[in-house]
Amino acid sequence: MIPFSLLAGALVLLAGAADAALSGYQISCGATSEQVAGNVTWVPDAPFVHGGKAAELGSPGVMMPMLASLRYFPDASAGKHCYVVPAERHARYLVRTTYYYGGFDGGRAPPVFDQAIDGTRWSAVDTAAAYARGLATYYEAVVEAAGKELSVCLARSRDTAPGRSPFISALEVVPLEGSVYSAVNFTAYALSTVARHSFGRAGSVLGYPGDRFNRYWEPYGDGSISVVESQASVATEAFWNKPPEAVFRQGLTASRGKSLDLQWPPAPLPAASYYLALYFQDNREPSALSWRVFDVAVNGQLFFAGLNVSTAGSMVYGAAWPLARQTRITLTPAPDSPVGPVINAAELMMVVPLGGRTHPRDVIGMESLGRGFLNPPSDWRGDPCLPKGTSWTGVTCNEDPLARVTAINLTNHRVGGSISDHIANLTAISSIWLVGNNLTGPIPDMSPLHHLVSLHLEDNGLTGPLPESLGSLTRLKELSVQKNNLQGTIPRSIRNRAIGDISFRFEYTPGNNLS
Repeated sequence: MIPFSLLAGALVLLAGAADAALSGYQISCGATSEQVAGNVTWVPDAPFVHGGKAAELGSPGVMMPMLASLRYFPDASAGKHCYVVPAERHARYLVRTTYYYGGFDGGRAPPVFDQAIDGTRWSAVDTAAAYARGLATYYEAVVEAAGKELSVCLARSRDTAPGRSPFISALEVVPLEGSVYSAVNFTAYALSTVARHSFGRAGSVLGYPGDRFNRYWEPYGDGSISVVESQASVATEAFWNKPPEAVFRQGLTASRGKSLDLQWPPAPLPAASYYLALYFQDNREPSALSWRVFDVAVNGQLFFAGLNVSTAGSMVYGAAWPLARQTRITLTPAPDSPVGPVINAAELMMVVPLGGRTHPRDVIGMESLGRGFLNPPSDWRGDPCLPKGTSWTGVTCNEDPLARVTAINLTNHRVGGSISDHIANLTAISSIWLVGNNLTGPIPDMSPLHHLVSLHLEDNGLTGPLPESLGSLTRLKELSVQKNNLQGTIPRSIRNRAIGDISFRFEYTPGNNLS
């Protein structure tokens, strides 16, 4: 959670000044038209989300464009509310959510709720402290897309007060190059940004021109530490994380023979593993007789020994460094180094274990089922089962490492459309209740559903024959299809079970034209 100013004037560096437009998706939640700020085009959110209500907060001429509106989600019956953005499978993305409350619901303080990416709970969203100071708040994560879509979801939690609604101001999903943060195993972990600072820089603006991924590099100074300026050019293409060249223009330094001791980040950290990257550059002209060598320690533990920093710049990192409470970075010069140590910038991200996901075949089945429905529940977006406690309305799942859908109950949900053939993907399901809706079309083949115990499709407008394959489901005990428009002959396999198996209950009248 990182607070920032909401005034339009802060856009000078936030939007960037690169020639090329920023790639990915920059979504202004609740907006009705596109707005351009710098090289960023903010688009309305309607194509990416179902449900919720829009609220206008102020004029884009006064506030940053993406803070002038928001979307909130008053439906407390929904498990979660998801934005779904197209993605490339196994590609890496920077995801940023931005929140500015603005008193849209007449309250004094913002509500507290959770946010998730795909099946992983990312963090709580608690922006009250920043809002009390007149600031907006952003959260940032780096994730790998498991499929062709990436979902970013909001969900009520036990900290969400009754009657309060999750909300969001902006969502950004920016593709990253393969080398960026590549030391992390993104099939098992995500990164959640804690701090990203440019040392020695003054001011309150957020970003830097030249960062192709529009990352925010906050200014950070310490009045007790000397600031150094540099005009040397740095080829940042050589750096895995592709920092903007501008972060090397200033830095913090100590005099010859002195250590540089920096408490960073300013706030204490919860005990966890962190990705830590530090950036350095020698601001002096290259010379055979000049060098800048020092050791880097974090909380007294050696992080890198004998770092030799030149005008070309250097980066050192730890992919899973254990940290807790206050963190101190100490740069100790080599005994013969003619100048003191220097540091220009740093990034710190918590390593977040992924919370699992739903089995891909079930995801395909459920998404196809949802597309076949004309008006599915508004929360039928994102992962069908996860995070735990946020499964889609009417959907029950098990807790396997790859979660499986075990039941669907949309009784009297006024769902229209048809039943997708891909319902056959749900091979762990035991109960399907689609009673009292407006479904039409045929009953699809369900022969792969060997765990199915109860199938209730009564009181719809289904047509066509009763599939023969239903009689082969040996665990099926309840088959109810009355009050539909089915036609044809009842398959012999179903008729024989209805006569010879007292545990099998088959109901097909009234309604239908079956014999």
